[in-house]
Amino acid sequence: MAAVGITALTAGLTAGLTACSSGGPDSGDARAASADPRSATGTVTVWLMDDALKSWPDLVQRVNDEFAAKYPKVTLKLAYQGWAEKVGKLDRALADGSAPDVVELGNTETMKYVLSGALAPVERNTFDNADSWIRALANTCTYQDKLWCVPYYAGARVAVYNAAAFQQATGSADFPKTEDELRTALDRIADRNKADRTFSPLHLPGPYWYAAMSYVSAYGGAIARFDSAGTWHGTLSDPKSQQGIGHFVDLVRKYNRGDLTVNEQNQYEAMARGHAASFYGNGYEAASVTAPVTGDPSLKDAVKVATMPGPGGKPLPTFIGGSALAVTAKSPAAALATDWVRMFTSTKSEQALADKDILPNNLTQLNPLKNKPATAAAANAVPDAWFTPPAPGWGLVEKQKVLPDMLTAILKGKSVDQAAKEADAAIDQLINKAG
Repeated sequence: MAAVGITALTAGLTAGLTACSSGGPDSGDARAASADPRSATGTVTVWLMDDALKSWPDLVQRVNDEFAAKYPKVTLKLAYQGWAEKVGKLDRALADGSAPDVVELGNTETMKYVLSGALAPVERNTFDNADSWIRALANTCTYQDKLWCVPYYAGARVAVYNAAAFQQATGSADFPKTEDELRTALDRIADRNKADRTFSPLHLPGPYWYAAMSYVSAYGGAIARFDSAGTWHGTLSDPKSQQGIGHFVDLVRKYNRGDLTVNEQNQYEAMARGHAASFYGNGYEAASVTAPVTGDPSLKDAVKVATMPGPGGKPLPTFIGGSALAVTAKSPAAALATDWVRMFTSTKSEQALADKDILPNNLTQLNPLKNKPATAAAANAVPDAWFTPPAPGWGLVEKQKVLPDMLTAILKGKSVDQAAKEADAAIDQLINKAG
């Protein structure tokens, strides 16, 4: 998921004495955890992303209290991280032996750490709802029939819109069901706001590759494919992929009145500041638009979410985002760390997320959200969502910003064909490397 900045907050939760456990999950740590939890000792360090601090700190505190009650002599240390810095910080910690016992990973990050040997395997059947985990999330944690992390929560992108702006311009507060209807509505909104050259009917950032690849998926294209020789290769220059890229670029050029080189990380601000009638983002970004600090609370009744229509009269396929929790391979307290993950992804914990309109890690608890107005669009998008290539070097492709750079080059005048071919060449250099 996307969060920016790093929170320098580290909370140590201590009950009783602190000592160091020795060995991995089959050592004294495991025996103490299973035989007599109250006598277990050691320290468990957890890195969570700061989404938890901002949006569900009560869940974190409840689980930490539960853990402390079960293991009163174990020290729990919690540190919140920001998405922009986490990977570099984790890589350094793994290299110098200071890695946490538990780390939250975005689902595009997991394969990098699985293939590098940084994670410890865990037993799937010891976690709640494992038989109904969202498949796309579970797949990002699975390699060679072993589970290397535990799905935590899911995310799916939706249309976030100002219903009042649509009502004023079109006579309807409902978000259009087809893209043809959406373009008509956006044209009317543009005409109504033509005096304001900063106003975007659809704020669609140029480097927003998650959105661009959704249009690629809609046309049947793909970022990369695995061939019969056992090699990944870029396929953005394939005709169907180029159709999707061109479709996305056309929407950006026609409806985004902002700086086309700015990414989507704080796109909600455009609506909060009165500069956009709609945008395509995670469902939780709607709350940021109306939040007291980050947005404009006066828009609370106007901001809605809906399914984003795509080409061909169908909903736009969405990227399945989300996070997982992993135990690091060299953790001296692996069994204790695994039990913390077990508590944090329990049915009770996942329900706490669902109650906050966050998509839980399993279909059983997701299903009720399909009929809830605030979550229906995102929850219903999950089964047909797409995901990035599960290739060893995908992390390198992201790190090198191959896709955002391709999109920016097109918006600056390079042809889709040329930019896509150059992106494929860059992908081919990176995607088969473990990195």
